[in-house]
This record gives sequence, C-alpha cells and structure tokens, in this order.
Amino acid sequence: MATAKKLMLDTAWCKGCGICVAFCPKQALEIVGDKVRLKEDGTCILCGQCELRCPDYAIWMEELKEGGAAS
Repeated sequence: MATAKKLMLDTAWCKGCGICVAFCPKQALEIVGDKVRLKEDGTCILCGQCELRCPDYAIWMEELKEGGAAS
C-alpha cells in the first residue's frame, strides 16, 4: 500500500524564483505575489519534482499519519 503524502510549502523560505513552477508536469503551482502557491484545482499528483528542484527547501513532501494529519 502506498504511503499518503502531502505537499508542504513554506512561503517564508520561498524567493519566488519559479523553478518549481517550471518543472511541475501538471502546472499545479503558480507564483503569486513573489511566492509559490499550490493551485486549488487539484492537479498536483505529488510527484515531488518541485521538492527536488527548489533551491531554498521551501517545498517538501510530508508523509501523513493515519487519519490524514501531517507528521
């Protein structure tokens, strides 16, 4: 069984470079007000490409505990 994950964003660390947006295969991220934001259209497939590319460690995948809370 696959582990449930959640995309986490820390806008305080984000410099708005747009690298994550450029590498997202589903265009699920956008830059708004010089910060990254996950679009609300549900297109994110939790592939982790944004996490791999973010030079500021502002994006990461977090495993969810049973019941849906981030660990």
